[in-house]
Amino acid sequence: MQEPDITEKLIADHGLKPDEYQRILDLIGREPSFTELGIFSAMWNEHCSYKSSKKWLRTLPTEGPQVICGPGENAGIVDIGEGQAVVFKMESHNHPSYIEPYQGAATGVGGILRDVFTMGARPIAAMNSLSFGEINHPKTKSLVNGVVEGIGGYGNCFGVPTVGGELRFHRAYNGNCLVNAFAAGLAETDSIFYSAASGVGMPVVYLGAKTGRDGVGGATMASAEFDESIEEKRPTVQVGDPFTEKRLMEATLELMQTGAVISIQDMGAAGLTCSAVEMGDKGSLGVRLNLEDVPIREENMTAYEMMLSESQERMLMVLNPELEAEAKAVFDKWDLDFAIVGETLAEDRFLVMHHSEVKADLPLKALSGTAPEYDRPWVETPPAPVLAEVPEIDTADALLQLIGSPNYASRRWVYEQYDHTVMADTVVRPGSNAGVVRVHGTSKALAFTSDVTPRYCKANPYEGGKQAVAEAYRNLCATGAHPLATTDNLNFGNPEKPEIMGQFVGCIKGIGEACAALDMPIVSGNVSLYNETDGEAILPTPTIGAVGLLRHLSELIGVVPKAGNTLVLLGKTNGHLGQSALLKELFDREDGDAPHVDLEAERAAGEFVCYTQIKELITAAHDLSDGGLALAAADMVLASGLGIAVKEGDTGWFFGEDQARYILACEDAEPALNLALKMGVPAQVVGWVEGEALRLGEAKVSLDDLRGAFDGGLPAKVA
Repeated sequence: MQEPDITEKLIADHGLKPDEYQRILDLIGREPSFTELGIFSAMWNEHCSYKSSKKWLRTLPTEGPQVICGPGENAGIVDIGEGQAVVFKMESHNHPSYIEPYQGAATGVGGILRDVFTMGARPIAAMNSLSFGEINHPKTKSLVNGVVEGIGGYGNCFGVPTVGGELRFHRAYNGNCLVNAFAAGLAETDSIFYSAASGVGMPVVYLGAKTGRDGVGGATMASAEFDESIEEKRPTVQVGDPFTEKRLMEATLELMQTGAVISIQDMGAAGLTCSAVEMGDKGSLGVRLNLEDVPIREENMTAYEMMLSESQERMLMVLNPELEAEAKAVFDKWDLDFAIVGETLAEDRFLVMHHSEVKADLPLKALSGTAPEYDRPWVETPPAPVLAEVPEIDTADALLQLIGSPNYASRRWVYEQYDHTVMADTVVRPGSNAGVVRVHGTSKALAFTSDVTPRYCKANPYEGGKQAVAEAYRNLCATGAHPLATTDNLNFGNPEKPEIMGQFVGCIKGIGEACAALDMPIVSGNVSLYNETDGEAILPTPTIGAVGLLRHLSELIGVVPKAGNTLVLLGKTNGHLGQSALLKELFDREDGDAPHVDLEAERAAGEFVCYTQIKELITAAHDLSDGGLALAAADMVLASGLGIAVKEGDTGWFFGEDQARYILACEDAEPALNLALKMGVPAQVVGWVEGEALRLGEAKVSLDDLRGAFDGGLPAKVA
């Protein structure tokens, strides 16, 4: 097949700017072949190289006594004691999910699961964070249905419980939905596998499903804005097969027991190209690939197509040659491909051969280590204007409108499409402070949560970044879990716009400060930029996935109070209504500043909650975030079926979104109040569990009305 000439248009179509192409010419001293152009395009795009974000990602705290492996591998690894570790990561599949919702979301789940089991961990939990456009936008219903079906279809067939997540609707996502997928797995600390190749002349082995043309150019597409040509990008979306992935996981974990694996890497973005280059780069080795040995499922595939295909359910491994027969027998048993497709080289070289013809011959380090790195110009987000007067409201009516809105109504319609009990270790299902999964065969458990409030991040990126981490911290503490570490999925618009880059920088600064103050280092993550359509950017959405440890299941705190309990409000209430859920949902207003986050207060309140549970001073707990005290009290009523009465107050008292706050249910409030005084944490009695309705001062909402609004707010709009 005749390769096309390298033209300015072809270079631009590959997402490379003129100065970047000149950099390629300077590096290799000649014009690249078509296949080499594709390889550079894949390795140097934003999705793979992090060229706009590296500078700022380096500022994040990534270490701690609990951290076994931080960013840079397939997933992060954190010690949970007794020779066990939790392996976890979050990644985006935003652009593919907007183009083809079912397969885009499904392959997002498949990819993040491979990141986990590639390291020797068996997946035990999944989450997702989903952002869609306005509920009445013409595309929203089909996007929601397709994405939810894709997540459920893949995760349920694979057999991993989906235990939590987020769902939001906002006009800023009308042209660019966000699908962030999280997975966590368990591994033995002495049986963790990494991706760095080692040893010269070692066989490079292709594992899993066959290679097709699906997903060619997917990584480059993920690093570009959308426009009217969006439908032309549909062929760049991969197609997933969860049953093959399940077999691949079992085969991979079995293979790891043979001693045959020297290093292993998932084939994700940019497929064979990225996996081979990363393995060689991390091991300071070169790699030779013989493409005629790659298992393919379509005829006449070119070297370009094979190198850039993002066909799913594939891995690349460096093999101990003495155990080749044992390794192949494992994959034969699971009816998966096992093919030696190359070898490691001593020199810094990425050599790609196809039927004895050189298709690419490049310095391997140049593809990874010398990718462009930009210090993008940025401008600080201007201070938010002073909050205008908030109209008077009827408290009961406001609560019903809020809890019946698509953003705060029950998510049962979504999570009931996911299997959250498979593996039989799920202790707390979706819909609570955090999902909780038992560490099988032990009395320990792990808690998982995902959090961000994009409105806050737009109004005040620094405080919004802090708040995303702080809310994740609160959700874990409210469950009784000791926060361990975090992963992030940083979703932003075009970083070439100084105001967008300013949002990114501000959020990173806030996230870094909060992670350090709360001892929750970032151990893995993903950056997704260029989330724009026709120049309209999404809200800055730096999703934080967090993991906490319950050393014993007896430490678990629920959200269900008991009849006769006293309710204690922990933390200081000033009635902050800027950027609040109340303003947005009732008045379509997004004004005022985001609430400021006192990280010392967050830590003190969180430690108090965990300590009071150990002392058996509380019955239930719920963190306060969107919707403030009113929405948290309503959640407790809905969870328990019991009435609650809350002391009288103004709009800010009921709906303010001040941070570092929890509502606690106590059989006897006095010991908890005395302990709070001793520990310097503000606390006060604010209500009681009594009656058969929710009373907010003089306002009264019946349980039937509350449940009707809550249960009916979402399905009618999207089902």
